[in-house]
Amino acid sequence: MERKQSYFIAKRCFDIVTSLMICVMVLSWLLPILMILIKLDSRGPVFFKQKRVGFLGRVFWCYKLRTMYINKDADIRQASEDDPRITRIGKFLRVTGLDEFPQFINVLLGQMSIVGPRPHMYADCNKFANAISGYKFRNLVKPGITGLAQIKGYRGPTKDFESIFHRYQFDAFYVRNANFWLDSRIVRKTIAQIIGEVFSRIFKSKSKNMSAEEWNTPSLKTIQN
Repeated sequence: MERKQSYFIAKRCFDIVTSLMICVMVLSWLLPILMILIKLDSRGPVFFKQKRVGFLGRVFWCYKLRTMYINKDADIRQASEDDPRITRIGKFLRVTGLDEFPQFINVLLGQMSIVGPRPHMYADCNKFANAISGYKFRNLVKPGITGLAQIKGYRGPTKDFESIFHRYQFDAFYVRNANFWLDSRIVRKTIAQIIGEVFSRIFKSKSKNMSAEEWNTPSLKTIQN
C-alpha cells in the first residue's frame, strides 16, 4: 500500500512537470498555428470540449482540438475511420495525435493523467457498463491521454462486443498493475506508434501518387503504335 502511494505521488509529479514542459515548449508556438489552420479549414470553434467520465465516475470537461464539422451527433456517436464529419485538417490532427494535446491542460487540473484508461463519453460509458459486468473498475485510476489498450491496437471506435471486452481487459490489467516502468513503456510505445503511423500515411500517399502516374503514363508499346 505504501509503495502504491509513493507511485501515485511520483506519477502526479511526473504528470505536472511533463505537462508544463509540453505547454511551454510545444503548445506555446504550435497551438496558434493549429488554431489558424482549423479556422481556415472550417467554421466553428477551435476547441472541442466534451463531458467524459473520469476518476471514480466523476464527470469532467475533456478538451481537444476540433477535428469535425459542427454536428449534432458529436456527444453520442463515435468517429469512424472514414467519417465524413472529419475535416481535412482534422484527419491530420487525429493521425498525429495533436488533437489530444489540449488534454495536458486536463492533466494539470488533476482530472487526467498522461497514462491511464482513455476517458469515455458519458453515453459510451453507460453502454459499455451495461455490456460488461464490473466495467467501471477501470475508473479506479485517473483516465489518461494514452493507455495500455491503445498501444495494444485498440484505438478509435469500438465496433463490437469483442473490442469493448478486450479494451476493458487491458484497462483492468493496468489498474491492477500500474507502476512507473509500465507507464514509461506505454509512453515510449505511443510515441513510436504515432511516428510509425505518420510515416505509413506518407508512404501510402506517395505510393498512390506513383500508381496514378504509372497508370497515366503511356507504355512504350503505345508510343510505338
